[in-house]
Amino acid sequence: MSTDSPIPFDHPYHDDDLRDVETLRKIMVALRDPETGCPWDIEQTFQTIAPYTIEEAYEVADAIENNDLGNLREELGDLLLQVIYHTRMAEEQNAFAFGDVVSGICHKMLRRHPHVFGDDAARSAGVAKGFWEKIKAAEKAETQTSKEDRGAGKQSALDDIPSNLPALVRATKLQNKAARVGFDWPHWNEVLAKGAEELDEIREALETGDKEKIAEEIGDLLFVFANLARHHDIDAEDALRRANAKFTRRFHHIEARLASSGRTPLGSDLEEMDGLWNEAKKEGL
Repeated sequence: MSTDSPIPFDHPYHDDDLRDVETLRKIMVALRDPETGCPWDIEQTFQTIAPYTIEEAYEVADAIENNDLGNLREELGDLLLQVIYHTRMAEEQNAFAFGDVVSGICHKMLRRHPHVFGDDAARSAGVAKGFWEKIKAAEKAETQTSKEDRGAGKQSALDDIPSNLPALVRATKLQNKAARVGFDWPHWNEVLAKGAEELDEIREALETGDKEKIAEEIGDLLFVFANLARHHDIDAEDALRRANAKFTRRFHHIEARLASSGRTPLGSDLEEMDGLWNEAKKEGL
């Protein structure tokens, strides 16, 4: 049985058409039409849409975290729209088309899974140690050659890490890249020692009252924490996301307990709320 919601307005497509990605592409073409399209959609660029793309990816992750499959379906649609949006703008510049994007990822999946899609010898060989690294290295070498042909040669081992990644994610990727060329603490004890050093530097900065220096030292400490997580194969971004969720649950508990007596946090004080926080903690929230 279909769980799709009915379309609440007249449209030129049958319901079956609305399951076809080509229909979504045609809708985007219409929205971006310079003469008859939507003024807001027409004025958008890669740069203005990029923040929405990142936001939608996080909303997908949030739906997964909450095990809300109904919301996941909706958020995946919103994320798909972002792909359609970017590819349409690229088509308008004659840079590439939606089909090129699909072709690229199909080729990559086939190339990276010879043990599934390859010949008999490749399939029987299975996934050997270092298999993924070799394939990715070959892909990077090919990409690097293409960049050099365009006059954009790689200058650093860190050049291929996007600058607009979430900060904790980028910190981990930077550290992993540096570690591959030997620039890494050999043991997490050294990371902890570095953290203690950075904490002392934060104290010194706080005493000066220099906000720029304080911000710099806090950033250094966060970078160390990301490194500590990496040394233990823990996703720092996910760890912080879990901490955010835990804080939210416990604060909701505080609000609910206060509401039961007709009050809000504004009518309480830190001592009482801290006690309710510990109560939530004991209850496993």
